[in-house]
Amino acid sequence: MLKVGIMGASGFAGEELIKILLGHPEVKITALAAKIEKMHVSKMYPWANAMLDLDCFDMSAEDVAKVSDVVFLALPHKISMEFAPVLLKQGKKVIDLSADFRIKDKGVYEKWYEIKHECPEYLKKAVYGLCELYRKDILAADLIANPGCYPTSIILGCGPLLKKKIVETDCIICDSKSGVSGAGRTPSQALMFTEIAVNSFRPYKINFHRHMPEIDQELTSLAGAKIEVNFIPHLVPMERGILSTIYLKLNKKINTKEALGMYKDFYKGEYFIRVLEEGVLPDTKNVARSNFCDIGIKVFPEKSLAVVMTAIDNLVKGASGQAVQNMNIMYGFDEKLGL
Repeated sequence: MLKVGIMGASGFAGEELIKILLGHPEVKITALAAKIEKMHVSKMYPWANAMLDLDCFDMSAEDVAKVSDVVFLALPHKISMEFAPVLLKQGKKVIDLSADFRIKDKGVYEKWYEIKHECPEYLKKAVYGLCELYRKDILAADLIANPGCYPTSIILGCGPLLKKKIVETDCIICDSKSGVSGAGRTPSQALMFTEIAVNSFRPYKINFHRHMPEIDQELTSLAGAKIEVNFIPHLVPMERGILSTIYLKLNKKINTKEALGMYKDFYKGEYFIRVLEEGVLPDTKNVARSNFCDIGIKVFPEKSLAVVMTAIDNLVKGASGQAVQNMNIMYGFDEKLGL
């Protein structure tokens, strides 16, 4: 059995990892760490009673390494970089759910996250863990930079058309809506029930969200040309889920049927990507608590415009599910195990 440690077990992503891994036949959770007073997991998560007999407390990376083969870092940005090198030097594989190793350019990371990167030598070594695009690299990786939730929904939606080079790269508009769990478990007045639950639907950080450089980096790689997207995130009054609507100007005349064919070819054999039939559009309820990404497309030939819509669960395909999918690839398991 593969021994798994989770650092950051008290957050939404950490909780989701526990739920997924408890159903995984090839692993055993051996360490739960968080900056809390020592607490049995059943006290922290009553649903886990009788399912897992472990205490969660403020364990050091060295202590987690002693009982783990692979460690998930479900930690805030700027914190993972403190622990990842320690674990890697102990010969452990690391799957980091923060942004600390996603951006290859140290200067770009420091600009957007407003902190000095403490171990930039690992930026080039880390593999960006978007499973459907980088499977071969993931297979040989020791450090995975698990993608962000918004970037996952956008990159998977843009990939096929950008790879075909039939998109004008100077004006890509990404309009995304996310459930409240995407903001994490840290209390905030703006995220209180009374602030968001009734008649509240708002944009935020327009073209200033920290996921932008990650999106630009990966789309630039796919397109082979510099891309800077226009990204407009929104907060919607629901627990979980992301729906992204992406507007792409085409430089070649195609119709919806042809575009769908390109997507089906590009994602052929990818279990967790569901390209929907013409006229069928994604809905967050159909991917909730799953690792699927649903993709719908509508092309307007007279406008040379493709509208691509994607739906994912931000805590699963957008975080913990994709992290487990990465682990499955790294260790040669069936990618669907636990998912």
